[in-house]
Amino acid sequence: MDFTPSKRSLEYLQKLKEFMKGHVFPFERDYIEYHKKNNADGNWENWKEHPKLEELKSLAKQEGLWNLFLPDNESGQGLSVLEYAPLAEEMGRLYNAAEIFNCNAPDTGNMEVLYHFGSEQQKEQWLKPLLSGDIKSVFCMTEPDVASSDATNIETTIVPDGDEIEINGKKWWSTGLGHPEAKIAIVMGQTKDESKGRHEQHSMVLVPLNTPGVKIQRMLNTFGAYDPPAGHGEVHFENVRVPKENLIQDFGAGFAIAQGRLGPGRIHHCMRCIGAAERALELAIIRSGTRQAFGKLLAQLGGNSERFAKARINIDQARLLTHYAAWKIDQVGVRDSMTEISAIKVVAPNVLQEVTDMAMQIHGGAGLSDDFPLTSFFIQARALRLADGPDEVHMRMISRLEFKKYLT
Repeated sequence: MDFTPSKRSLEYLQKLKEFMKGHVFPFERDYIEYHKKNNADGNWENWKEHPKLEELKSLAKQEGLWNLFLPDNESGQGLSVLEYAPLAEEMGRLYNAAEIFNCNAPDTGNMEVLYHFGSEQQKEQWLKPLLSGDIKSVFCMTEPDVASSDATNIETTIVPDGDEIEINGKKWWSTGLGHPEAKIAIVMGQTKDESKGRHEQHSMVLVPLNTPGVKIQRMLNTFGAYDPPAGHGEVHFENVRVPKENLIQDFGAGFAIAQGRLGPGRIHHCMRCIGAAERALELAIIRSGTRQAFGKLLAQLGGNSERFAKARINIDQARLLTHYAAWKIDQVGVRDSMTEISAIKVVAPNVLQEVTDMAMQIHGGAGLSDDFPLTSFFIQARALRLADGPDEVHMRMISRLEFKKYLT
């Protein structure tokens, strides 16, 4: 196996780095200050996107830095998962930068679902505007009243009724729910069928957010931050009815679709974690080499130099493991790469959390402020240790697959 970036990947990476340096990094402080001033609380109905974001998106489109995650020449740039890895890492150096390139969650995962499993009508109505960046989307899976780490616990019901489907239930931590351009949600719920197995009892359905009975209850904060303008919200579905044409693939296909959706999404998160960890280490080294205490540079105090060495080792190990998972997905697909996907989902956020914590300590009180991106990276890391499956579930998956190799 060879993880050397292809010529095409390196060309895109160079363009992306130039774009980030020229347009995105200079925008970082303004973006943070805008949302602190205008969208600081949980009143999502008044949230607005930064007015310059559309300009940056248009520039990214013009430069061909759009939908880089899709390995399709018609909708994306035709890059493999491994070719996309260094690009996602570069985006990860700045929190939420991926949105400028239409490569942000949950839209990427939802586009993958529609691309692979959607009907022609669903693609025309929802995939096309998502690909063009005209609308935003939400993925509704986690629930407040059950342990959603076991997805078979999901209680939201998706019930066929003639030419319609009725949805009832509660969802939360639905990312993107507060965005002013959020128009459509993919909802996963229970469709009981005693003739089918345990993992064929759930379905996915497309629910426009303006459908009667869809009630956004609140935005949830993480360590006090609401993450505007997308946010993470709680939404209730009360006797919501949509046409049967909104069902994705078939009743009972929800788990199979979820595996197809979450596999690429998880690896994209991990790629961005590596970029964030690189920037956290960079900031820590610069800080330690330019600040003095007790007559010495911070880099020369205590075991700081060893901490930097450990961070370098851990980041490089995480990158290699992530690239291996990407290579394997390209070779054999998501279904046969579950050990590697689960492994990186555990490793990458933990490495980011550890490196960011070290960088925050080096920065002292400044590391806890919004003057540096470290608090955003820490929240990102800690949240990802739960989102798309907690660490423990992924380790259980790895263990089960290991036992399966030797004990049949």
